[in-house]
Amino acid sequence: MVQSVDYLAIAPPLILALCGLAALFLRYAAFVGLVLAGAFEVVLLTGDPRRTFCVDSSCSFVVDDFTLLFQTVMLIAGLVVVLMAQVEVRDTRLPSGEFHFLILAAMSGALTLAAGRDLVTLLVSLEVVSLPLFALVALRRYDGRSSEAGVKMFLVSVVSTAVMLFGISLVYGATGSLFLDRIGAVLATPSPLESVAAVGIVLVLVGFGFKVSAVPFHFWAPDTYQGSPVAVAAFLSVISKAAGFAGLALVLTIAFGPFAAVWGPLVAVLAAVSMTVGNLVALRQKTAMRLLAWSSIAQAGYMLAPLGAAGGGAPLNELVAATIGYVAIYAVMNIGVFAVISVVGWIGEHGGGALDDYRGLARTHPLTAVALAFFLACLAGLPPGLAGLFAKIVVFQGTILGGYGWLAVIMAVNTVIGLFYYLAWATRLFAPLPQGATFGRITRPVGAAIGVAAVGTVLVSFAPQLVLGISLGG
Repeated sequence: MVQSVDYLAIAPPLILALCGLAALFLRYAAFVGLVLAGAFEVVLLTGDPRRTFCVDSSCSFVVDDFTLLFQTVMLIAGLVVVLMAQVEVRDTRLPSGEFHFLILAAMSGALTLAAGRDLVTLLVSLEVVSLPLFALVALRRYDGRSSEAGVKMFLVSVVSTAVMLFGISLVYGATGSLFLDRIGAVLATPSPLESVAAVGIVLVLVGFGFKVSAVPFHFWAPDTYQGSPVAVAAFLSVISKAAGFAGLALVLTIAFGPFAAVWGPLVAVLAAVSMTVGNLVALRQKTAMRLLAWSSIAQAGYMLAPLGAAGGGAPLNELVAATIGYVAIYAVMNIGVFAVISVVGWIGEHGGGALDDYRGLARTHPLTAVALAFFLACLAGLPPGLAGLFAKIVVFQGTILGGYGWLAVIMAVNTVIGLFYYLAWATRLFAPLPQGATFGRITRPVGAAIGVAAVGTVLVSFAPQLVLGISLGG
């Protein structure tokens, strides 16, 4: 079958893929690719929704407000990752060409995933995100911890992909289609294969649970974050997680919406357990990277909470809008924390440094310390971190709207727990500088990375409507 291709719609991921190949030979190809992809995002923002790779009225690739929001956020986070990686690539002897090629390859998969509207496109793009990350995590070949982290992530990802693929096969067998809108239409009508479809939906959900590091599918995350280069850990925590939630929101809303009574309670339990386990274990962490890993697991619980409330019969689009807004705001403020970590000395025994290594940062790098304190306040949901505060309010509203008051209570308790370790880290920044302590010099790329993250976080703090309230159409 011959059909036309809308090259403007697929331009951002296509440009990243091509510039990734060029990055193997050209030094600044990664920056050029991110800037060009961003320019095409601006063009797409000013136009109408676009569709391509269509069969009749169903399309595999759709660019709408949902897609543009996720692609824009991931491009900003990708720019911060590439900027903050420059010093680490140089000083830890990481192969520059291979590093930037793998980053852009994973980025192209993430952007494609946000636009995918059939199960095959979503699965393939999710693997395009994951496969380069195996190599990126283990890229420090001289470091045994890095190799161990890469193997652990590979094994877990393979299992999750197998589970998801089996679930997709069951859904296809029960509905006869892979397009999300057609699956939703079939599931909305009574069928003798409803039990088969329900099992397939649960298995697909389990597969995405691995990708977003929700409990009990989280055990790969702390060791992987610890053993990865800081920039790669930032990619895992922000871009990879955002891509996973984009795919999860798509399948649950468009394809599996009629079965919200089946997957809603399961997602609610995953949300409650994820935020509780993540926060409680984060309280005991002594190193920055492991704290952020467990914090990321807890944050996944907050993101899942509105989706879990779908089991209460609330309008699904409003609940998904709450999750979308939280993911977008979390991505901008969390990438800033990783950018600051790259200043403090990732070469030492602990990737990202121990929390006590941050004592007195304000004495020598006041602006950097203020930026980190601001990002931590956002993650905690405390003023002046208005971005995080707005995000948590929206999530609370979505959960209560769905009639899941018990989940809102668990969220409130976990928010208080999170305040403790975020504030404990922030107070260290303004403590007296230990005798003989030093901090790394802030290079221009790292300073630019912190600046981009700070500007983005301030922007969504004062104009949260840019990301909140964007729903997902069919």
